[in-house]
Amino acid sequence: MSDQSPPPGWTPRDPDTSAGPPSAGQPRQPAGEKQSRRAAKKAERKRKRTGWRRLVPTWRMVLAAVVLLGLLVVGAFVAGYLLVHIPPANAAATAQSNLYLYADGSQLARDGEVNRVNVPLSQIPRTVQEAVLAAEDRDFYSERAVDPKAMVRAAWNTATGKGTQSGSTITQQYVKNYYLGQEQTIKRKVKEFFIAIKLGREESKDYILEGYLNTSYFGRNAYGIQAAAQAYYGKDVDKLTTAEGAYLATLLNSPSAFDVVAHPQSRERALARWNYVLDGMVKKQWLPAAERAAIRFPEPGKVRPAAGLSGQRGYLVEAVKDYIVEQKILDEKTLAEGGYRITTTIDKSRENAFVEAVDEKMVSELDPEKRKADRVVRAGGVSIDPATGKVVAMYGGIDYTKQYVNNATRHDYQVASTFKPFVFASAVENDSRTQDGRLITPNTVYNGDNKRRVVGTRTPYAPENEGQISYGNITVNTATDLSVNAVFAQMVVDVGTAKVKKTAIDLGIPEDTPNFDAGPAMALGTMQASVLDMTQAYATLADHGRHTPYTLVEKIEKGDADIHLPDRTPKQAISREAADTTTSMLVSVVDNGTGTAALAAGHPAAGKTGTGELDRSAWFAAYTPDLVTVVSMMGQDPDTGALESLYGALGEARIGGGGYPARIWAQYTKSALENSDPLDFDLDLQPGAAPSPPPFVPGSPEPSEEESTPQSPAPPSRPNRPGRPTPPTAGQGQGGRSQGQDQGQTTGGRTPEGGDTTGDQGDAGTSAGTSTGSTGTSAGATTGSTAGALGGVTGGLRSRPPSEYLE
Repeated sequence: MSDQSPPPGWTPRDPDTSAGPPSAGQPRQPAGEKQSRRAAKKAERKRKRTGWRRLVPTWRMVLAAVVLLGLLVVGAFVAGYLLVHIPPANAAATAQSNLYLYADGSQLARDGEVNRVNVPLSQIPRTVQEAVLAAEDRDFYSERAVDPKAMVRAAWNTATGKGTQSGSTITQQYVKNYYLGQEQTIKRKVKEFFIAIKLGREESKDYILEGYLNTSYFGRNAYGIQAAAQAYYGKDVDKLTTAEGAYLATLLNSPSAFDVVAHPQSRERALARWNYVLDGMVKKQWLPAAERAAIRFPEPGKVRPAAGLSGQRGYLVEAVKDYIVEQKILDEKTLAEGGYRITTTIDKSRENAFVEAVDEKMVSELDPEKRKADRVVRAGGVSIDPATGKVVAMYGGIDYTKQYVNNATRHDYQVASTFKPFVFASAVENDSRTQDGRLITPNTVYNGDNKRRVVGTRTPYAPENEGQISYGNITVNTATDLSVNAVFAQMVVDVGTAKVKKTAIDLGIPEDTPNFDAGPAMALGTMQASVLDMTQAYATLADHGRHTPYTLVEKIEKGDADIHLPDRTPKQAISREAADTTTSMLVSVVDNGTGTAALAAGHPAAGKTGTGELDRSAWFAAYTPDLVTVVSMMGQDPDTGALESLYGALGEARIGGGGYPARIWAQYTKSALENSDPLDFDLDLQPGAAPSPPPFVPGSPEPSEEESTPQSPAPPSRPNRPGRPTPPTAGQGQGGRSQGQDQGQTTGGRTPEGGDTTGDQGDAGTSAGTSTGSTGTSAGATTGSTAGALGGVTGGLRSRPPSEYLE
C-alpha cells in the first residue's frame, strides 16, 4: 500500500484553525474544500440564532402553533357542542312581575302579570311573517343558525364606538328569549351559540320562527305577536294588515321608544323604522312596489293599562322603567323578564301632597260639561332635592288609566320664558357684554320696546312683548320680573347663541331636546324640554351651579344580587357666581314680578313664569334652597291628541304661568316643607349686582348708536287672539292692580300676611287685602308716554302692566 503522507513541503494544518492566506512556501487549499468549510460555519451560525433573531419564531414554530390552535378550537367546539344541551324554557317564558317601592320601602306598584298567548305559525299572515323577517333577519330561511361574520362585525362596531349592535340571527334571538335570558355575559353568549347550532340542526326554520314570534317582547306588557295584535290594534293576529304587521315588527327594535302613543316625541324615528321594514319587503320581492306606495301608517290604539297602575302609580312605574333603560342599567327586554325589586326615590308623603295640590287648585275647578275648554286641560310636575338629585315627587296626569301619556316626561310643549334665566346665567358665566361694550349684570339697561329689531345677528328678528307693550329703557332685573321678550332676545345675541345653548346643556337640558336650535328665538323658550328636564336644570341653579344628575332609582335587587347603578358624581356646571346672581333675579320675580303667587308657600323662593306659543302651555319653575319644583299646565285634545290652546279654560280668559301653576307650586311646597324651617338663600353675587333693583320708572328709550331704533308707537291691541283683553291706552291706571299693596305700604315687595296673593290669573299677584294707597291714574297721566300704558306708580313701587299682559 503506498504511503499517504503529505508530499514534501506540505505543512500539516489543525482543522480548528481558521483559514487564511497561505504563508510563504505553503500550497493553496482546493477551492471546493474552502466552500464546504464556509457553508458549514454559516449553518452553525443559523442554528445558534444570536441577537434579535432569537426573538423571532421560525416557520416551523409558527406552523406548529397554528396547528395546535386549530386543534384546540376544534376540540373546544366539539366539547361545547357535546356538553351544552338544549335546556327547558327559562323563567322569561312565563315572566314574573317587578315590584316597585317608595323610598321608605312601602309598596308603590307591581307592573302586572305577563300578557302572552301562543299561536301556531299558520295563523300568522304571511305578510306579517315577512315584515318581521324584513325588520330582523332578511336571510333567515337561507342562512345558518349562527352568523360568525355578523357577530364579529357587531362586536367590532360596538368596540369602535359605532353603537351597540346585534349580530344575532333570529335563531339566536329565539334561544335567548326562550331558553336563556337577556344578560350581556360571555357565558350566556357561548351557550347561545351552541344551543342555536343544535336547534338549527334539530328543528325546522318554521318551528324556530313560530317560537320567535311567540316569545318576543313588543311593549305594552305584550309577549308574542298575538298579545301585541290585541294590545296595539284590538284584534287577533290573523286579522292584521301588512301595514299593522310592519309596525309590530318595528317595535321589536325598541318596544317602548317606538310606541307612538306612549312616546309621541319618537314618532319620527318610529316612522323611519316602519318605512325601513316595508322597503325591505319590497327589496326581497315580498311586497309589490305599487302596493307599498299605497300603504299608510296604521295608528295604534290607545294604551289600556292594568288596573293596578291607576292614579299616579302607572306614571311613576313607566318613568322609572324609562330611566333604567335610558341609563343602560338594564335593557328593556331584561327588565321585562321581571323578578326585580326596585326601590325608587319617590317620597310617599310628598307624592301625595303633589296630587292633593293639583286636585285642590286645578282639578276641582274643572267643569268640562259647562266649559268645553276644560276638556283639554292637562298638568304635569316634578320635584327634585337639589342636593342629591333625587326625584322626590312626580305628577304625570289625572290618572294613568285615563290619560296614558306622562305629562312630566313628554317633550312636545315649548318651555317658554322659563328658559330666560339660562340666557342670563350664560351671560354671567361668559362675562358677556352688550353691543356697546357694557358688562351684563342685573342692573344693565336694555331697550324693552315691543317688536324692537335685534341687533348683531344676520337673522332678522323683532319679537313681540306680551300684550305688545313697549317698556322703554329698563334693567335686566326688571325685564326678568316682567318677562320682557325684547330684552332677552337681544341678550341671547349679545352672549352668543352657541354659548347659551352650552350653558343650558351644562345645567341639565339634554342636547337632543326637540327644537333646541341655537338662534335668537331660543331666548323665548322655543325648545321642547320636558318638565323633568327643566326641573333638573333649575336644580343646578338652586345648588349654586353644581350639577347632580337626577335619579328615580335608589336600589335595584334581584334575588340576593344588587344591580349596579350609574355614577352620579356632582360637577360644577357653571360658576357659583353665575348661578347665584341668576337666583337673586328669580327671587325678585317672586317678590316683585310675575310669580308673587308663590309667596303663599311661606318660604323664600326664586322662580320664573312662562306661557307657551298660542297659550298651549303655562309654566312655573321655582325653588327654595332645599326643594326644586316645576309645574306645567298643557292643552291637548283628549280625542285626537292634538295640542290645544288654553284660552277660556277654568273660566279664565288666559292661563298664565303665575296663575294656576304657581298656586299649585305654592300649596305643594308649603306641604312638602311643613316640617322644615324656612331657609334664606346664601348667594355669592356677581360684582356690581345689587340684591334689590331700583324702582322702574318708565321713560323714553335712549338706545346706543349701535342699537339705535325709532321710538315705538303706543301699543295697539293684538288682533285674532281669542280671550285676550285689549291693552289699556296711554296714561290709564289700572286701579287696584299694583301688587304687594296693603294700606299703601309694602315690605320688600312682599304682600303682607293676610293678603291673598293669587293674583289676576296669578300673573300680577293682585293683593286682595284692603288697599287704601293711591292707585294708578296720577302716575299714568304724569308719564304721558308709551310706557304710561303700564299703569301708575303705587306706594313707591315700580310701575307694571296689568296681569293680563304678563307671562
